[in-house]
Amino acid sequence: MSLGFSVDTLLPKARGGGQLRMGLVKLEEREWLQSAPDLAARAAGFAEWPQGVQLTAEVEAPGRELAAMLGVTGGLPEAALAVHEDLCLLTKRAGEDVYRLIGAAVAWPSDWQPAQKIGLPLRALHAPIAGYEEQLATGVDRFMETLRPGAIYGRCNWFIAPTGQRRWLAEGPAAQAFAHVTRDNAGETLFVRSERQTLRRLPETGAILFTIGIYVEPLGRLSPANVARLAGAVETLLGGEDARRGAPAYAQSLIAYAERIAA
Repeated sequence: MSLGFSVDTLLPKARGGGQLRMGLVKLEEREWLQSAPDLAARAAGFAEWPQGVQLTAEVEAPGRELAAMLGVTGGLPEAALAVHEDLCLLTKRAGEDVYRLIGAAVAWPSDWQPAQKIGLPLRALHAPIAGYEEQLATGVDRFMETLRPGAIYGRCNWFIAPTGQRRWLAEGPAAQAFAHVTRDNAGETLFVRSERQTLRRLPETGAILFTIGIYVEPLGRLSPANVARLAGAVETLLGGEDARRGAPAYAQSLIAYAERIAA
């Protein structure tokens, strides 16, 4: 099993609702990153939102290693300008057993601010996700500890947003953001975001690289099977997770739209 580079190809491999899971897929080197990135869009993204780059002193050596791996000169910011994916680096500090975010170069976030996350350990990074501590934290910690250089793993997820822009930072309550969405216009007013995420360990510094490739499509451009999959997923999100995703504000419109196109 592999991972594609579009919302339609990623959604069948993403978790729906219910129990949290990592859902990892082992990738070949040729499947790691998008092969034809829009570098002008990347440059524009960082120019418009410079706060997407957050660095600690600890990121200097891993950043240089990553840049060299990608064939560019510089560190983490330069590496992120050379690929489609947003890039984050994590490592353990001396005397600690936890991985921390030591650098982020993120042009297209899915409703998060790197400045609020830099320096945090993994569990604190994921604290807003309902069920993470109980269902996933121990498994993620074990995976990070045992990840070996050369191995590449990928996973994907989904979000529903009220905008088709690659950079999504929610403003105001979800009820307001999705107030214009109805059963009849959901295909054009709901946008499905999927993050194609990969993890690999850098061989020299031992830092872990986390990449996030953003793909966005209007709901109406997806296959009927994927629309139905999303309708089922929003009905089974964990308590707390539905509110974090704003699902109560759009779920009924999405479900009704799915039923209409299936009829």
